[in-house]
Amino acid sequence: MHILAKFRVCDPQVHLSGQMRMSLMATPRIVEGVFAVNKPKSISSAQVLRDIQYAFNDSKIFKPWLDVERNRRDIESSRQRKRRRNKRLQVKLGHGGTLDPMATGVLVVGVGKGTKQLQDFLGCTKTYEATILFGAATDTYDVLGKVVSKAPYSQVNRDLVESALSRFRGPIEQRPPLYSALRMDGKRLYEYAREGKEAPREIAARPVTTESLEIREWLPSGSHEYKWPDKDVDVGEKIVAGYHASSPVVTEGDALSTHLLMTPGSQRGEKRPRQSEDEDAGLSSSTPPAKRHEMSTSTPISATIQDHSVQETEAPKSATDPEAYIPKPAEEPAPSHGPPAARLSMTVTSGFYVRSLCHDLGQAVNSLGMMCDLVRTRQSDFELGRNVIEYNVFSESEDVWGPQVWQMLIDWQKSLDENSANSS
Repeated sequence: MHILAKFRVCDPQVHLSGQMRMSLMATPRIVEGVFAVNKPKSISSAQVLRDIQYAFNDSKIFKPWLDVERNRRDIESSRQRKRRRNKRLQVKLGHGGTLDPMATGVLVVGVGKGTKQLQDFLGCTKTYEATILFGAATDTYDVLGKVVSKAPYSQVNRDLVESALSRFRGPIEQRPPLYSALRMDGKRLYEYAREGKEAPREIAARPVTTESLEIREWLPSGSHEYKWPDKDVDVGEKIVAGYHASSPVVTEGDALSTHLLMTPGSQRGEKRPRQSEDEDAGLSSSTPPAKRHEMSTSTPISATIQDHSVQETEAPKSATDPEAYIPKPAEEPAPSHGPPAARLSMTVTSGFYVRSLCHDLGQAVNSLGMMCDLVRTRQSDFELGRNVIEYNVFSESEDVWGPQVWQMLIDWQKSLDENSANSS
């Protein structure tokens, strides 16, 4: 579902010249709304918001917003002031669907009242480019986890994968990874896994839709640098992983309401859960003081191949066939130049887990698979290379990022006004 019918999202580089924008920005005006940033690898979505918030807090653009918020707090009741006394005044931010730390791409950001529109982005379609590495499975379904099992991969070729992809197009039932922030009986699923405990009951699969799914590039053995993780799960972890592998999972996914980073009951310094590529989180004006995060670049994932494997079995009849997830001992695959990989492009509905697709696709070609790279190229009407701001500009002065952010927020507000006028 696109949101273009509701809101006009414009290229931050068009419309007004830089000089005209800076001139208009000098006029006090409260700007709120929604824009998008290109999230880099090896940094959490929450940290991206903190870095942006750090830049916004001392900016000229958002000084009027902060002044109004400060005046509002001054006239609050004594009880409300007491509740806020330890909360620093900051620009309120949130985002419309988190990305895993290893993922990059479109991260939709709401500012001020724009955070109330973020719910619209949780139910929209998204486009991803992901890389799957065959021959092994991990507890997290990606290369950041520990190896659970290995399987032969010599039979995996482009034609076989092309044929298997048809099983995952259209409406399907999908089982999300156990390592996610989805709740069961009030507890995150990843908490059960980290504690070495089984989930209290079987977790049911859920319906999602794949609008398109194609191989963007085939990477034969020896033609890439992707490798399996160098750590295996221990016996206790295998029991948990094995239980989950034969059990479907229910996910809240995008159905989660957009929440603030410091939600009721959370504590300062509390470790943030590892969320899925389709879960959401936010950052409010009441969060701990924003700190400048040193922007880093990712390093290639290197590892050695593990010494355990599984027998080649018949491909599952469906993506949720429980028996397809039970690994069986087998002989070590013959040495080679390493497993093949494939870059996939897909457009999916809310609640979709790309990690699960990679895990299930590995089973569907009589092997195993894990996700080793992920880019969200589009979310609703925000698209990389068109109307998404680069994250690294926020380490520069306001003269660099200010005109881009200001233009996008002004366009957003105009769109709201036009939609309101058309509906009246």
